[in-house]
Amino acid sequence: MPQTLEPVKVFSMPLTVTTRDKLEINNITDQIQSLPGIGDIGHGYVLVHSMHTTTGLMLNEFQDALLHDIKAFLRQIAPEEGRYRHNDPTYSDCTRQNASSHLAGIMLGQTLQIPIEQGKLVLGTWQRILFCELDGPQTRRLYVQVMGV
Repeated sequence: MPQTLEPVKVFSMPLTVTTRDKLEINNITDQIQSLPGIGDIGHGYVLVHSMHTTTGLMLNEFQDALLHDIKAFLRQIAPEEGRYRHNDPTYSDCTRQNASSHLAGIMLGQTLQIPIEQGKLVLGTWQRILFCELDGPQTRRLYVQVMGV
């Protein structure tokens, strides 16, 4: 059975992301990497969790042409002009008309876990942590937890 010589460290903190557009993709990699506690972890992970159902988190490249394609893909799989019960006052009390944002959020998910080694996020060469706003503009809350030895 493996044994740990050091006590496990756990750091939890909020992170705020402010968006300007209805559909927006932000690279939050540097914000996550620079959070207190990550540099103190030799081996562990960081959990990033969005507190909102009309947002998403993903690992991908942060390259303009690809970002354009990702936005087009999300609009294609969950078009704003779709006929959704969530947007219909006959069925729903929601006034935001944001069913497409909820559906796109299902495709992306709201939680990521990334390994940490020697105080650094373990990411592929082009991988970045991307926060996707699907119903902006808004001020969004993320919950970040760092754990390791």
